[in-house]
Amino acid sequence: MQYRTLGRTGVQVSTLALGAMNFGAIGRTGQEEATAIVDAALESGINIIDTADMYGRGESEEMVGKAIAGRRDDIVLATKAVLPMSDERNHRGASRRWLTTALDNSLRRLGVDHVDLYQIHRWDPATSDEETLGALTDLQRAGKIRYFGSSTFPAHRIVQAQWAAREHHLGRYVAEQPGYSILQRAIEAHVLPVAEEYGLGVLAWSPLASGWLSGAIREGRDIATSRAALMPDRFDTGLPVNRAKLDAVEKLAAVADEAGLTLIQLALGFVTAHPAVTAAIIGPRTLDHLHTQLAAADTVLSGDVLDAIDAIVPPGVDLAPEEKVDTPPSLLDARLRRR
Repeated sequence: MQYRTLGRTGVQVSTLALGAMNFGAIGRTGQEEATAIVDAALESGINIIDTADMYGRGESEEMVGKAIAGRRDDIVLATKAVLPMSDERNHRGASRRWLTTALDNSLRRLGVDHVDLYQIHRWDPATSDEETLGALTDLQRAGKIRYFGSSTFPAHRIVQAQWAAREHHLGRYVAEQPGYSILQRAIEAHVLPVAEEYGLGVLAWSPLASGWLSGAIREGRDIATSRAALMPDRFDTGLPVNRAKLDAVEKLAAVADEAGLTLIQLALGFVTAHPAVTAAIIGPRTLDHLHTQLAAADTVLSGDVLDAIDAIVPPGVDLAPEEKVDTPPSLLDARLRRR
């Protein structure tokens, strides 16, 4: 396992991070298997676990808490808040009111007295940076969080939050968690350069592109992944956008074969090759999934292999831009772009 410093914090984290989104209802991973996955991940050298309050409405955090009991100090523990936790209108967002409550709930579910990295799961346009950063700074001073970060923020919002922290003498985000894979590379044009400029750690989620780069989705095969069952439109190869992804996967598989690698090793090695990236977050549903992904722990891609990837999916290009979840609200709601 390789290790890198998370931004400028001095904290050393493994280049593969264990994501716990599939623990519980989302991935149908039960407690016994979740604990086995955590055991094997820690044994392999992974030392960072990432979850969120909304994964299974708290179920993932509870399962992580049980799995890490008795060895908290050996783990860099990260969780997130902001996305809806109920139908109640104030049980979401990045206000001081909600973040204070949400963090206490997360600590209770995890069975710990602090988390190492507390992340704002999505930018909340209804709440000012000063409000959010002020709350996070106070929670940090109270010892409930060690550091705080953002997740899936557009580049301009990352910059704005850094400016607000300096302007109001508040703590700042030290890490960003963006979606990044060979098939979704647009952040190379804006988010990753900004992260480098401000010295942010980068924990990349979905490095296997929701399973497209797992090796399970190939030409002529039925697509039977759990993610395909949840989001069938994103895996319907009759749609041009998905056809383009499948065509790219076939070409990438040939590159992997030529290099003596699995498609998973190629995909994870690509993400961790970028100088801005600290770690790639893997989200195994089973112990077997974990072992196939751990095989990429020491993968280093040559320049020739990276050039071949660039020829298939050019730098800065998203093959499925409509799947991005960091779209500015004004592009989604016409009322916000018209007087």
